[in-house]
Amino acid sequence: MPRNSGLHDIDTNERAVLVLIEPEEAMRPYALEELTALAETAGAVVAGDFYQKRRRPDPSYYIGPGKTEELHAGLQDMKGDLVIVDSELSPAQVRNLEEALKCRVIDRTQLILDIFGQRARTREGRLQVELAQLTYLLPRLGNLYTKFERQQGGIGVRGGAGETKLETDRRKVRATISDLEAQIAEVRSQRQQQRAQRRKLPFPTAALVGYTSAGKSTLLNRLSGSEVFADPQLFATLDPTTRRVALDDGWAILLTDTVGFIRNLPTDLIAAFQATLEETIEADVLLHVVDTSHPHREVQQLAVMQVLDTLGVEGKPIITVFNKCDLVKDEVYLRLLEEDTPNSVCISAETGAGLHNLSKLVVETLKGLLIDVQALLPYNRNDLVAKCYEQGRVDVVDYREEGIYLEAHVSHDMASRLQPFQIEVGVV
Repeated sequence: MPRNSGLHDIDTNERAVLVLIEPEEAMRPYALEELTALAETAGAVVAGDFYQKRRRPDPSYYIGPGKTEELHAGLQDMKGDLVIVDSELSPAQVRNLEEALKCRVIDRTQLILDIFGQRARTREGRLQVELAQLTYLLPRLGNLYTKFERQQGGIGVRGGAGETKLETDRRKVRATISDLEAQIAEVRSQRQQQRAQRRKLPFPTAALVGYTSAGKSTLLNRLSGSEVFADPQLFATLDPTTRRVALDDGWAILLTDTVGFIRNLPTDLIAAFQATLEETIEADVLLHVVDTSHPHREVQQLAVMQVLDTLGVEGKPIITVFNKCDLVKDEVYLRLLEEDTPNSVCISAETGAGLHNLSKLVVETLKGLLIDVQALLPYNRNDLVAKCYEQGRVDVVDYREEGIYLEAHVSHDMASRLQPFQIEVGVV
């Protein structure tokens, strides 16, 4: 089994027919629009779509045997040579559909993995994508060998001459997965060291999160003056990028752009990208960037919050950034959005509108995490000054005859350590 998992399945100009099951009729246009965008991003030409309204998928054919026959006839009319299903399929469902339809079938998870495989540029990104691909592929290897004659090994020949090619490849895939996990663990350790180094800087950390194509990279560029790659296509950013951003009143943060989320983001992908997503988990504040102009904004917001819950970031301060407000003409609607959503602000990363309000909101949120302290430290506790720079914001350090006078905004833990040396606020 080669290192390349072979999941880059979509050839340019391949004609795809999209298959959806959606119990809510109102969600059908959005689900179809999103699956179309995913298919086109992967390089397919969308030849048509096939929709069925049902509560749950058929366990054997996903859309049921009758509808499968109907789809087979439709494929010929639309000249489709690929079927893309808007759900994750079981190995049996893929096998049954391919046998009935006489063409290749891929599911939503495989489609997203294909896009990630195309987007991965760095060693870290490629490692994480390959791990997700192989984890997805392992239980489905049997589908690749259905035409092979099965040899049955017995006692004394298991793992030897009687071992099937399927069993051999499964062992190779498991070994590759173990190797990738070890390499990603090394990457994870390096990221932890990088975060530890950043923690020594006198800046709190924030992470941009949001639905794919919500404008996170554009916002990072606008705030930091950098030129991070930004593209309206889905999943333009895979690898996290951190930049220093100056805020109001002399405050600054280290802001990290992260991979975009999407509905039904594959669990294998979340697990594989854990090293990258830890940037979100470890941040002091999250900026949830929302495409305010999108007709299904609420669906996208909910999808992002579900992924954040999966990552375990509950309780972390979140600022909701309603982006692309320049595309919304209803000013009343925008005002109501801010009023109805705590800790939120309307902006346009493209034009720069509202960024001053965003800066003020970030500063207010950061201040809410810190405690104002005034302390007089003995000279033998100069180490606490360095700790204050690491865990807060230092405003004044004055080396006096009686000790080191300090004014700072620090974390609750740091405030407890300074408590024996604190003086009454306002007394200099």
